[in-house]
Amino acid sequence: MAEKNIYVPVENLTNFMIDALIAMGVPGDDAKIVADVLITADRWGIRSHGVAHLRMYNRRLKAGLHLPVTNWTIVKDTKTTAVIDGGNGMGMVVGYQAMKIAIQKARQFGMGAVAVRNSSHYGAAGYYPALATKEGMVGLSFSNAHPSIAPTFGVKPMLGTNPIAVAIPTDEEFPYLFDASTSIAPRGKIEVAARAAQPIPEGWVIGEDGKFDTDSEGMINRMNDAIAALLPVGGMGEEQGGHKGYGLATMVEIFSSAFQDGTYLWGLSDTDKDGNPQFLRIGHFFIAIDVEHFVPLPVFKQISGNILRELRTSPTAPGQKRVFTAGEKEHIKEQKVEQEGVAIAPGVWEAIISLAQELNISRDSLGF
Repeated sequence: MAEKNIYVPVENLTNFMIDALIAMGVPGDDAKIVADVLITADRWGIRSHGVAHLRMYNRRLKAGLHLPVTNWTIVKDTKTTAVIDGGNGMGMVVGYQAMKIAIQKARQFGMGAVAVRNSSHYGAAGYYPALATKEGMVGLSFSNAHPSIAPTFGVKPMLGTNPIAVAIPTDEEFPYLFDASTSIAPRGKIEVAARAAQPIPEGWVIGEDGKFDTDSEGMINRMNDAIAALLPVGGMGEEQGGHKGYGLATMVEIFSSAFQDGTYLWGLSDTDKDGNPQFLRIGHFFIAIDVEHFVPLPVFKQISGNILRELRTSPTAPGQKRVFTAGEKEHIKEQKVEQEGVAIAPGVWEAIISLAQELNISRDSLGF
């Protein structure tokens, strides 16, 4: 019989993460930003990108793959654009600051775009464009990552999971929020399966022999060793549109490296040619669009809302209860989490307790 989840109140879990990050050497204000990105993922039900990632960040900081203090700098600035060097610090911190700058530029000039280089993993991509919707704007966010996706007709991982995130304000309680990797599944889902000792579905990962690999144990290491690779959205080959996912992943790679003179493909490795640890040097790209520079915000929101409502009331396929729109499930989950707390799987809970012991943090703050 499977062990039950542990439920922790949002506030308790947030405060614990802040304490843990500070113990890792992250400054207090930055720790609050990182914790907010992580807890937002858990509130949306994206368990692979929430508190479950906290121990991973601790390992990366200890290994010297990025720095706890984020000394980011603006290296180029215009009225509508900026290029930021993340100083190989916390990706969430530089991502938050970059999106804020894009929003400020959009408020004045209609659009703002910020390219980031020398960053690290920035959590759930949808967090950043969601910041724009709170300002009545449309937001977009892209990021490259360590190679995981094989190009169509290839077997070696060449592209990161390279997420695309778009958030659009509506006249409803929640925005349209699309956040998805350009691979069939993100690496995080494989990590979740591995922690649960469960296989992954056939068709997610291909081995160097061209056959599907479903054994989650050690799979991340196999991908890092370039002997297994995630397939792009659409799967293997072109028949089901795998070339489309491959094309989108490549687009994100270009946006996340070429605009900022940044690192790309296998340059995004955590070891150098001699096997020594090195900074990942991940790149991001953020866009904010001020709706008011096109049409009045209420008009835009109403049309966006009408589109979503018509989609949700369209006929359903046999056996299906209803149609959803992007961002709706996250909104429903967020309301549930606020009432019940964040559901933490037993394996993740053990990792949290172990991390608390390692960082000498009392588990009392978690309420257990």
